[in-house]
Amino acid sequence: MGYTIGEVMGMKREGYRPRLIDKKVSEYLSVFGAVCIEGPKWCGKTWTSAAHCNSEIFIGDPAGNFQNRKLAEMSPTLILDGSKPRLIDEWQEVPQLWDAVRYAVDQTNQKGQFILTGSATPNHKGIMHSGAGRIARLRMRPMSLYESGASSGKVSLQELCAGKLTPAMTGEVDLRQIIELIVRGGWPANLDTPIAQASLLSTEYLEAVISDDAYRIDGIKRDVRKMRLLLHSLARNESTTATNRKLKNDIKEIDAEDIDVETVAAYLDVFNRLFLLDNQPPYATKIRSSVRVKQAEKRHFADPSLACALLRATPEMLLNDLETLGFLFEALCERDLKIYAETFGANLYHYQDYNNKEIDAVVEMQDGSWAAFEIKLGANQIDAAAESLMRLRNEIAADPGGIPPKTLCVICGLSNAAYQRPDGVYVVPITALRD
Repeated sequence: MGYTIGEVMGMKREGYRPRLIDKKVSEYLSVFGAVCIEGPKWCGKTWTSAAHCNSEIFIGDPAGNFQNRKLAEMSPTLILDGSKPRLIDEWQEVPQLWDAVRYAVDQTNQKGQFILTGSATPNHKGIMHSGAGRIARLRMRPMSLYESGASSGKVSLQELCAGKLTPAMTGEVDLRQIIELIVRGGWPANLDTPIAQASLLSTEYLEAVISDDAYRIDGIKRDVRKMRLLLHSLARNESTTATNRKLKNDIKEIDAEDIDVETVAAYLDVFNRLFLLDNQPPYATKIRSSVRVKQAEKRHFADPSLACALLRATPEMLLNDLETLGFLFEALCERDLKIYAETFGANLYHYQDYNNKEIDAVVEMQDGSWAAFEIKLGANQIDAAAESLMRLRNEIAADPGGIPPKTLCVICGLSNAAYQRPDGVYVVPITALRD
């Protein structure tokens, strides 16, 4: 990753596996008074934050009948006492802590005082100030393949987007290996779990969301059955641009149950606030051509393993259902592309126009240039994917106002080399990619 444990601020916790977000945490602590790290449960927020801190308090600790939470509710300022930077874990359990941190930062005007972690976005009720300029927000995701050690990291996404690639043999990849990476997911606690039990973590995660987290976020009781139906529909529509109405109709057709569009929207909002979903926005306004583009987001869970758990997709089942496996593999690649792109200030999108032309993934750099990626599981699909990329690039370049992509690349699952084709399109295995 370009740095050692000792090179990143405060990384003292034994056994800590460095994450790509570490550098950004250190950077933000040097600029802002506090940093709030948000993301799905169990993705590693607490361990990463603790590695950057000199003291910590866990608001959700059940010890002493939730003594820490009670103390925070009675006197938030007492929670802030401790060596800086100070970690306040799961701050959203007591939303008043946000204002207490903001006020403390204002009083001292010092940088890097606090790290807040949160696995849910609470209602604004009880929070008086946005914290703008005092508390910076960072989104953390489950581990990428490079972070978990499943990618060799021979190819840098940043260099690839700049049109640079050193050809390299990257090793043979077995289809079962790809399937296991999808089922296992990017959860740190799952790294050493036998594949036969790997899906249990994702299943338990979803149960916690349905039975507990969805209520605790705002104290509103929701229909558990309808939440399950919607989650299953989202899994069936993973890596697609299904609208809310499509989800509603899918539930009615497959599950023989009806749910109104307003309920779908309300429950999706809850899932988003719990960081359960991580959709891919459309690259619409950035391609300044006359071609009409669709505005639909591509649906993703925070990790493809969650869709696997909902579909009850075992490795054996996925071997016999290559269509579903293709969608899940796309989700895996786009999870990693998003993590890698954000390390150098880029953003991930997808492209889809009304002429049924699509680009699986678009990485836009800070200078406005962009790279186009097609994602294919098998090496036998590379030729068609490359031709599709070149055809769309030529159409965009020929259109008035169109800005063609700087890089064309096929991300592949079952390729054993990273190289540039004679037509200029790059081919890179996902198991060789890094930031």
